[in-house]
Amino acid sequence: MSADLVHPSLLYRNLYVSVLNQKGIALQATIPAGLDRKEADLYRHLDPERLPKHIAIIMDGNGRWARRRHMPRIAGHRAGVAAVRSTVETAARIPIPALTLYAFSEENWKKRPKSEVDFLMRLLGRYLKMEVPRLNKNNIRLEYIGRQQELPESVQERMEWARRSTETNTGMVLTLALNYSARTELVDAFRSLVQAAAHNGGIDHLHVDEEAIGRHLYTKHLPDPDLVVRTSGEMRLSNFLLWQLAYAEIYVTPTLWPDFRGHHLLEGIAEYQKRERRYGGLNDNHAHHLVSETARG
Repeated sequence: MSADLVHPSLLYRNLYVSVLNQKGIALQATIPAGLDRKEADLYRHLDPERLPKHIAIIMDGNGRWARRRHMPRIAGHRAGVAAVRSTVETAARIPIPALTLYAFSEENWKKRPKSEVDFLMRLLGRYLKMEVPRLNKNNIRLEYIGRQQELPESVQERMEWARRSTETNTGMVLTLALNYSARTELVDAFRSLVQAAAHNGGIDHLHVDEEAIGRHLYTKHLPDPDLVVRTSGEMRLSNFLLWQLAYAEIYVTPTLWPDFRGHHLLEGIAEYQKRERRYGGLNDNHAHHLVSETARG
């Protein structure tokens, strides 16, 4: 894990609770400062040693949230800002080293009405201006992935201002996926590999393996996500971090994004901690059983 992704110990207060890890051993954990009562109750049942290092969230359901209230779609986008704020602050407090939010896909850019896209760009600019002080207060560093160069120049300028304003923070890394497409990311990675080879003696020097591809992805500064959360109940990844999510645990909640809050994130983490991550292998008990059966032969 990158040295930049350090758990900020200053966020803790001295309230101890008993937590059981996977082996049933009691752990002494602390309730992070700033959690509300519902979040604290959920956190008490988590194993702090097994928190995800990186959580990715597909924020979905703004349009349906607005439609159910007989409001325009833009009302759903506006309401989603509160969900971002609550989720980001809770993630930073517990603390999660890295959080990536799927904010604006390349498909959104191409397929949504221009009026909606223009509103989203204005909303992004306002969000960044409004939230930078809060990000700094919570020691959060802001980054972006996606083809930023295709966004309006005024938006790019605001994005760069916000990034520079938080670049010395040492806590959670918040990454916004803007004008992002996983397939486009892979295309850009392979182009970058070829260009690097061309500047290093020609195409004969091109070397392609998983590690080389990883070094040319937008997310090269981040560990792969351990957990991906999708709101609104949809069962798809929507062209989001397809390479990086190869072994991520998937948690789908029916909650629409504007209704999503920090306690929903903690519920997702609780579900994540119930699962056994094997990365294509076997769990310890099954492996031991197979070894025993083989030995009996």
